[in-house]
Amino acid sequence: MPATPLIGPIEGTAVRLSVAEPGRLVIDARAPSSNGPPTWSTGVGWVEPAALAGSTAFARVSTAGIGPPAAVEELLTSMVAQVAAAGATRLVLDTDDPARSGVTGVEVAPPMRVTNSLGRRIERLVTRVPGQVGLYSCGPTVYSYQHIGNLRTYVFADTLKRALRWRGLDVHHVINITDVGHLLADADQGEDKVEEAARKEGRPVDEITGHYTSVFWDDLRAINVISPDEWPHASAYVPQMINFAKVLEEHGYAYALPQGLYFDTAKQADYGELAGIDLSAQLETGRVEEVEGKRSLADFALWRTFVDDRERLMHWDSPWGTGAPGWHLECSVMSMSLLGDHFDIHTGGVDHRELHHVNEIAQSEGYLDDGTRWVRYWMHGEFLNLKGAKMAKSAGGILRLADLVELGVHPLAYRYLLLGSHYASQLDFSEKLTASAHVALKRLAARVSALVGSGSGSGLGLGSGFGTDDPITLVEALDAASSAGSATLRSRLLEIDAAVAEDLMMPTVIALISVWSKDPSALPPAEWEILLRAVNSLTGLSLGVLGVADFAPPLPPDVDVAWVEDRLAQREEARAAKDWSRADEMRDALAAVGVRIEDTPEGSHWSYAGPAS
Repeated sequence: MPATPLIGPIEGTAVRLSVAEPGRLVIDARAPSSNGPPTWSTGVGWVEPAALAGSTAFARVSTAGIGPPAAVEELLTSMVAQVAAAGATRLVLDTDDPARSGVTGVEVAPPMRVTNSLGRRIERLVTRVPGQVGLYSCGPTVYSYQHIGNLRTYVFADTLKRALRWRGLDVHHVINITDVGHLLADADQGEDKVEEAARKEGRPVDEITGHYTSVFWDDLRAINVISPDEWPHASAYVPQMINFAKVLEEHGYAYALPQGLYFDTAKQADYGELAGIDLSAQLETGRVEEVEGKRSLADFALWRTFVDDRERLMHWDSPWGTGAPGWHLECSVMSMSLLGDHFDIHTGGVDHRELHHVNEIAQSEGYLDDGTRWVRYWMHGEFLNLKGAKMAKSAGGILRLADLVELGVHPLAYRYLLLGSHYASQLDFSEKLTASAHVALKRLAARVSALVGSGSGSGLGLGSGFGTDDPITLVEALDAASSAGSATLRSRLLEIDAAVAEDLMMPTVIALISVWSKDPSALPPAEWEILLRAVNSLTGLSLGVLGVADFAPPLPPDVDVAWVEDRLAQREEARAAKDWSRADEMRDALAAVGVRIEDTPEGSHWSYAGPAS
């Protein structure tokens, strides 16, 4: 929010605007009456004055509920006059009513919409607190390495966060670390995954969780996932979990058994709504289990009391006996502790939608017992299908980012591959597909490196010293385009914004920059820099920072990267000319020094396989 309010109360002929809460104003509109004087319809819309950059103002509005077009026109005209008084010459509106927003000085941006798993529909994203987003993402259980399918979930959450920031929202992001409570097969009774790993590897629990957490963080950095604001560890919140479970018992939502404290799902009429299936269908998923005394198979453990004599590496005292928290409990407790009782968005993998997140909702709404939905938006990333993968895998039988790097694939090429598919669609993985993404990103990076030239940091009202990897918001980018007087840059910025606003359509953004990069003369270097800053802010691909040399795998001193690239280019030319003899000669020369070539739809991908035997 700007220091001085951009838009304040209005008392007009057909419309009035009043402060509802800090950062949000409510709209009343006067409507004609057939049997008397006009009457006021109250609360028919709202306005959130969001940002001011240079001479460009940005606001989020909802005017679709206003009946008379004259009221909409009067409102927008008054808003334009107010932002003009603050020094703005244009007002960009995130609006649900674009057809009636054609007022001089107003430019329309589509509202940001996302797929809400709660109802399986695309909805406009409206935050609880104006200008702020509370975002929680289910984190990993750190008993093993995270495979590349796991990483897709965090690239999705990172993309969402980047889009929210692009639209000028302040995001408070939390990703948890599960270091206790997650049992084998996601069960309510049995062996904790972390404890099982500690026994298997012969290492202490904290050493196991510390190692796998560190490797996970390294992987996220390699694929440019922005670190969240908080990394809470479940083991640090066990006292709060016990208190949470006690409240549920007091509210009548839980019952005790010798095996622990269980949530009574029959107490909630809408239990399982997020899953989109009825209770009987949910039981058929096989991810619920029989425990003697449970009132329903769907009831789940809030606290697991240890009833056998097996030695446990992690245990706590509780009103229900010595034991450990149930898996579902931790996310409710940590998210509320750090984001407040209610927050805006909860993300995770689609595998959590039918059980884990269903149970989170049940226990959280039982705990709060305030008649309000706990979280407004639930978003889930789809699976990465590894069935067709034939690559050698790391220890543990999983496919890791390290395996891709070993094959000469740049980590950001894997991010590029993921962004080429919508987060809510399954993606079939193959070695050839990943190699093709590597080549495509390498070629895009090469084209982009030539675009900014000496324009880097030349500034368009943004100050000096900015590079293409420095984040930028929509309003800042549009103001820079206006300062440059560039209709082309402005049009392109609005194109990528429209794609992102419509449920994070990143494949469209990737396609657009790929096409645009093939016409370097369309923009001068300084304007390319602004466009690339926008693209990087949204994609995290570091375009304009990465060069061709960054895509070369590690090589021994006697193999020169430039020599390899030259022979590869000669082979490509020979193949294009159908000079197969020359192409084979180049392949043989590369093979002689240990360079392996794989031909993909995007071109030839090479990696170092070691000296020829």
